[in-house]
Amino acid sequence: MAHKTHEPLAQPAGAPAPASSPAPGASGSWVAKHWPGLAACAVAVPLAFLVHLLIPSIPVMTTAVVLGVLSANIPGISKQVAGPWKAGLGFAGKKLMRAGIVLLGLKLSIVDVLALGWATFVVVVVIVLLAFGGTYLLGKAFRLPGDQPLMIATGFSICGASAIGAMSAVRRSKDEDTVIPVALVTLCGTLAIAVLPLLMGPLGLSPEAFGQWVGASVHDVGQVVATAQTAGASALAIAIVIKLTRVLTLAPMVAIAGVISRRSHQGGSEHDGLKLPPIVPMFIIGFVALVAVRSIFNLPAELLDAATIVQDIVLAAALFGLGSAVRIRQLFASRGVAIVMALCSWALIAGLGYAGVLLLQM
Repeated sequence: MAHKTHEPLAQPAGAPAPASSPAPGASGSWVAKHWPGLAACAVAVPLAFLVHLLIPSIPVMTTAVVLGVLSANIPGISKQVAGPWKAGLGFAGKKLMRAGIVLLGLKLSIVDVLALGWATFVVVVVIVLLAFGGTYLLGKAFRLPGDQPLMIATGFSICGASAIGAMSAVRRSKDEDTVIPVALVTLCGTLAIAVLPLLMGPLGLSPEAFGQWVGASVHDVGQVVATAQTAGASALAIAIVIKLTRVLTLAPMVAIAGVISRRSHQGGSEHDGLKLPPIVPMFIIGFVALVAVRSIFNLPAELLDAATIVQDIVLAAALFGLGSAVRIRQLFASRGVAIVMALCSWALIAGLGYAGVLLLQM
């Protein structure tokens, strides 16, 4: 009579794992799973910095996204991206993005924002709100799926890919609802670098007014720097302060989205046992804390410079990871509706920014 071995009962799909001590070598398996993708980031980030060094008008973050998109669409490399690199690239796109957002707080001083004056502050906030609302409605009008209208509105009106990363965390958005907006905000921000300086003369803008326009309407901080520096140091200085004033709206906008998401998930979560989305994620609290530190304390310039370098590195790695999830065919799905919608939003925000400049000059 054959001896019967007793097989362990199979764990039901989707059921939580039984509580037990971590398996030996668990940390080693994590490294084995993630290191190929993180190694790819370690190659891509210096390359992005090198491109910026050779062509200063191209921001590091823009190059990082483009490299990610290329890696996902070049035959041969795309197999690595979808295979052994996937876990590490996903980790970079989520976790490193949040670390970069926290460090972004050290760029912001409430003192610099208040130095603009209340009139400028109010105009900038109104531009953000109108740009957000208008872009969201455009996304709905163009019937973009899922959270894409919200992600595009957040990225275009506040601070590009960083804002998209923050909003997607609190909304728990699907990856496809995040990567397409990141690609679009990069595309339109790059367009701004090329187009806006050409309009400075025809629109009769002084360097200071041009800086105001760029700060109020260009998406990412790096894109603002690349665009405004074409008009000189005075334009660059005011563009950065106005842009960082827009960044200041990130925390309250994410908090509002967190409250709405929590309410919309509450009924279902009570029945299926899922954890409710956070009202304010911990990394946003970290961002606000560093804004407070920068505003209260006189931090050494060396510390701020070092923090900026670290922030640029982790955000470049994060954007490479996000870009690697973009498939070119996705951008042109439904006859490129997402691209057309993004261009309409870009024109809307540029128009709102220009109107704000005219208002401030009255």
